[in-house]
Amino acid sequence: MFLRDRYAHILAWFKANHPMPKTELHYENPFQLLIAVILSAQCTDKRVNLITPPLFRDYPTPKALAESTPEVIFEYISSISYPNNKAKHLVGMAKMLVADFHSRVPSTLEELTKLPGVGRKTANVIQSVVYNKATMAVDTHVFRVSHRLGLVTDKSNTPYRVERELTKRIPKKDIPQAHHWLILHGRYVCKARTPHCEECGLREYCKYYTSILSKMPPK
Repeated sequence: MFLRDRYAHILAWFKANHPMPKTELHYENPFQLLIAVILSAQCTDKRVNLITPPLFRDYPTPKALAESTPEVIFEYISSISYPNNKAKHLVGMAKMLVADFHSRVPSTLEELTKLPGVGRKTANVIQSVVYNKATMAVDTHVFRVSHRLGLVTDKSNTPYRVERELTKRIPKKDIPQAHHWLILHGRYVCKARTPHCEECGLREYCKYYTSILSKMPPK
């Protein structure tokens, strides 16, 4: 199968079967989403959603969070991964929003990655979800699924290279949705250890599934 045909079939399947994908993080405004995405690093969205309501209630604005301390914020987020570092990042992020961005979440990669706790992946999530930009956040799910489906080559061996290849080949208007399609497919179907290939509607176009079939003994 030609690569362009693989992309066309896979994107068409996602559009038909998951027309309105969205992040599973709970939030009501860009500031809350930024907090949630910072907290979600190496942590499940489910866990983040459990701990953010009290945090959002008590610190509804960048100014309120900036006036707190990492020690106080730690008590709100102690049950997630790396709470010490994330508490420092959240307070530092809020201080910079107040001081440099008039308490508004910026919209560019350059500005977002200046914020403590915000790397390229987090910045791409904010650009995609909040500002509907054609950015691709490559987490472990996107990295794994894009390779298994055969959407990227073996040379795409880093998240940045996967990002570049996906954004080059996926139509610009589809990239914000494709980000969620790949994440959710990896989270619930194309799992790392036990992919549910028999339940997957993409197996006809999947390079990984084809390789499995080729190794099976003939009946």
